[in-house]
Amino acid sequence: MISYKPFQKLLIDREIKKQDLLKMTGISSATMAKLNTNEYVSLEVIDKLCAALGCQPGDLLEHIVEQ
Repeated sequence: MISYKPFQKLLIDREIKKQDLLKMTGISSATMAKLNTNEYVSLEVIDKLCAALGCQPGDLLEHIVEQ
């Protein structure tokens, strides 16, 4: 399972509001909702987030082994 918990933490640490990030990246609120619930998002979305936040994909997501 993919978790976007590191993405959430990054936003908190940098004090970036989700609405501001939507404006910075052009992603939709529906896509942001998917990130909040660990649903699939495309690599294009990950690319936009990395460009806007100056980070690598590993800074946004982690793989969690399901038991």
